[in-house]
Amino acid sequence: MKKITIKFPDNTSIQVENEICPLTLMKHFGDNGQKIMAVKVNNEVQPLDTVVDINAYLEPVYGNTKEGAAIYRRSLCFLLAAAAHKLFPDSRLLVGHSLGYGYYYTIDKDTPLTPENIARLKEEMLSIVKDDRLIEPDFISYEDACTLLETLRLVESRKQLNYRAAAKIKINRLDDFADIYFGPLVNSTSELNVFDLMPYHEGFLLRFPKHSEPDRLPDFVDEPKLFEIYSKYKKWGKRLGVTSAGSLNQLIHDRKVNEFIDITETLQVKCIADIADQIRNRKSVRVVLIAGPSSSGKTTTSKKLALQLQALGYTPKVISLDSYYKNRVDTPKDENGDYDYECLESLDVELINQNLLDLFAGKTIDMPYYNFHEGVRTYRGETMNLGPNDILIMEGIHGLNDKLTHLVPPEYKFKIYLSALTQLNLDDHNRIATSDNRLIRRIVRDSQFRGKSAAGTIAMWDSVQRGEQLHIFPFQNNADAMLNTALDYELSVLKVYAAPLLRCVTPMEKEYSEAQRLLTFLENFSTIPATAVPSQSIIREFIGGSAFRY
Repeated sequence: MKKITIKFPDNTSIQVENEICPLTLMKHFGDNGQKIMAVKVNNEVQPLDTVVDINAYLEPVYGNTKEGAAIYRRSLCFLLAAAAHKLFPDSRLLVGHSLGYGYYYTIDKDTPLTPENIARLKEEMLSIVKDDRLIEPDFISYEDACTLLETLRLVESRKQLNYRAAAKIKINRLDDFADIYFGPLVNSTSELNVFDLMPYHEGFLLRFPKHSEPDRLPDFVDEPKLFEIYSKYKKWGKRLGVTSAGSLNQLIHDRKVNEFIDITETLQVKCIADIADQIRNRKSVRVVLIAGPSSSGKTTTSKKLALQLQALGYTPKVISLDSYYKNRVDTPKDENGDYDYECLESLDVELINQNLLDLFAGKTIDMPYYNFHEGVRTYRGETMNLGPNDILIMEGIHGLNDKLTHLVPPEYKFKIYLSALTQLNLDDHNRIATSDNRLIRRIVRDSQFRGKSAAGTIAMWDSVQRGEQLHIFPFQNNADAMLNTALDYELSVLKVYAAPLLRCVTPMEKEYSEAQRLLTFLENFSTIPATAVPSQSIIREFIGGSAFRY
């Protein structure tokens, strides 16, 4: 009889024979007042009813954690899909992008859903929650999966099976509804009692709580500019017939992806050219401020915008905000006592404003230089002045915050927000998170150019995202223009680089759960070789081989 040892976070352990289910071990996790959504088995997130048959360290996944919130959101989406299938069996429910702690949905009908129909959907969801129904994972044969998805009209999920032809397909079931398994869900619908459906444009938002406050919905904050640019790209993808991972995989399989690459790159160049035209038409603009979250492609976009401005007769000059860091001894510290280089107060804001005003007044300024090794700002004899056709480009996380350039007249400034908003979904009901796209970019770039492991990049990602929530996202609606820097073929290229790096993260590392999640995510994409990527593409900023110098 095999004995296995189960260890717990409080350093206790037990021995059992053969196997055990974590649901029988809940008392060992203690009670911190939070729901347990799943369990980590040797740092891999698994459903609570999984069977453990090896020596394992078990750790609960609580609802007020990032991983717990992801399980809750994924389960809500499944609940919504089941309710929509019951009420509108002849229509397809289509998930869109995230907006204000919610996901935007539409239904493929000739007329949008009425508020009354949206209310019926919510009532059906609440009824399922009240009935406390089981959500059960299951394995079925490939043939049965194809038949099931065709019967349920899950077109994109069925298409994906053409390119992921496993002998056994894992699904989730709820009564007579089922969908492909993309990760653990809650065991029972009664857990899903905090949500709302809110009519929005032609569809509605499925709203959910923050992970830090899992028992209440946050106030809704609209992002109309972001929604507009997403809608534009979604319509573009629909016209081309490429709206999902399965659609992209079909192009790759049919050897037609090179044309799609050319189209996506051309569209992005056109969007940058349109922004350059907006700058010219404003006439009074003297400085272009570019901001966006990590790995949104700020550096390459700055260079491509500079080319477009040159074509319009400007001479772009770049000012690096890194040059304006205060001396390290004057830099604020965060709550952990570490120097906070992401806060606005770490920059010499007054010097930035004085230098800009002097440049606009026709004066020559001494350009500062920040020595990151020594932590001091120095001067190396470099100067700058502006000619009649010169225009400044400044790229940095605080570019959209008017406090950065508070003395500069508004008419002198043109602010651009970047975001990697892929319009692709995995299938009808499972979206691609913008943050996942950026994290995979960052993992590849950190390995290619900084010698950092995937585990190292994953370990600091939460801190990066906290900084974005504080210093970038609150100001995105201040932008004069928004640019989508995602290229809908890029995950098939990045997979070639990212997958081997993610496989090197071991179960002994706490980053293993995220590495496995990303690997599972990347399995949805067929690969595209780097040779297909143009030399001036934003993707080259992350994989190397760019025509631009960084």
